[in-house]
Amino acid sequence: MNVHDSERLTGLLEDAGYVPAPKDDTADPADVVVFNTCAVRENADNKLYGNLGHLAPVKARRPGMQIAVGGCLAQKDRDVITRKAPWVDVVFGTHNIGSLPVLLERARVAEEAQVEILESLEVFPSTLPTRRESAYAAWVSISVGCNNTCTFCIVPSLRGKEKDRRPGEILAEIEALVAEGVTEVTLLGQNVNAYGVEFGDRQAFSKLLRACGDIDGLERVRFTSPHPAEFTDDVIEAMAQTPNVMPSLHMPLQSGSDKVLKDMRRSYRSSKFLGIIDRVRAAIPDAAITTDIIVGFPGETEEDFVATLEVVRRSRFSGAFTFQYSKRPGTPAADLPDQVPPDVVKDRYGRLTDLVNEIAWEENKALVGRTVELMVAEGEGRKDAATHRLSGRGPDNRLVHFTPVGADDLRPGDMVTVKITYAAPHHLVADGPVLGTRRTRAGDAWERRTGRAAPAGVGLGMPTVGVPAPLPDAPACG
Repeated sequence: MNVHDSERLTGLLEDAGYVPAPKDDTADPADVVVFNTCAVRENADNKLYGNLGHLAPVKARRPGMQIAVGGCLAQKDRDVITRKAPWVDVVFGTHNIGSLPVLLERARVAEEAQVEILESLEVFPSTLPTRRESAYAAWVSISVGCNNTCTFCIVPSLRGKEKDRRPGEILAEIEALVAEGVTEVTLLGQNVNAYGVEFGDRQAFSKLLRACGDIDGLERVRFTSPHPAEFTDDVIEAMAQTPNVMPSLHMPLQSGSDKVLKDMRRSYRSSKFLGIIDRVRAAIPDAAITTDIIVGFPGETEEDFVATLEVVRRSRFSGAFTFQYSKRPGTPAADLPDQVPPDVVKDRYGRLTDLVNEIAWEENKALVGRTVELMVAEGEGRKDAATHRLSGRGPDNRLVHFTPVGADDLRPGDMVTVKITYAAPHHLVADGPVLGTRRTRAGDAWERRTGRAAPAGVGLGMPTVGVPAPLPDAPACG
């Protein structure tokens, strides 16, 4: 969600006449620096104020330089940012990213900081200009906000209640993206499978997935992040029966303990979660399922943690984003008793990641010898001069590094068929000759966008256009 917001901020700035600053460290620093922030974990605060501190002497040498802070942390901290870092020029929230160019100009003219935080969404952000990072893949927001009240999560108070776009608007945006050369879209929502709650259609999300299957030229559809409580069988059926909906699912578990799930105010229990996993695997045997897990939630006992390990063993995740619980002021969990000691949290975190990696490695090893079609990725190539490997994503979203032997002029977005020869916990390798290639409109779009063709056997990478970027990685809120 933050990455997509950053693409919109880049589009807004370019629309207003700004150009990306040179990435060379020896070049003059940027005239405008924008921080798009997250507030899910405490590390975001530390990173923001650390980065602002580094920029203070730079701005002191260049009085005309402007610094803007937006996103969830700006929505939360508001005037705190300009108090802690009075050299910041603009603070804007999650509901008014479209105001950034005007606020920058206003701060420049008034010669004082501008703080504008709207309490609710007025215009759905998809109407804003967007400078996408990728020529072949795009994020498409179908909703913003969340109606859940998870005790560890501050997002609902910052992003607001769920607001849904109409299906026709979403499909029109996807069709326009495909016309530009996009072949893969990821549908985004804070709670993506609750889509339709605002206009009263409980099957709106599965209908949307099926409608995506009717769009000519759209090869891959993904979505993130669903919530187990709203994950219904019609969605599983739509995934299984719609050829361009990929066999990958990110399903946040958060905890395998029913007691902890109750304390988290997660409206499902471990048996329901495991039931969803079983039904997905029955309908889509090759599905790769990933998750989010929080360790050390207040009151978590060793018995609770062992229950989480058991659900992980039974779920056979292909990967997991694991997090040590981070107390966030303003959330109910911050005031819960029995906060778990840091050394206990650290120990459990290590045991969990060991198990997750062990299972992911076993699952990847089972794929050795299998033939898979990859979409060639940009910016993910291994910079190993000896092997000249490129990278791509399989239908299940696993990362595969491959040697482009026998494949000429591959471009990001093109398709290659390879045979898996080696497995690691977090990636696969295909070192044999490429079995087949397919040049795509997405590759054509990459050439048009970059103004260059990709030489055979050379690692691919495309500079990211635009200065905004999310600060830390953060767990999905689903």
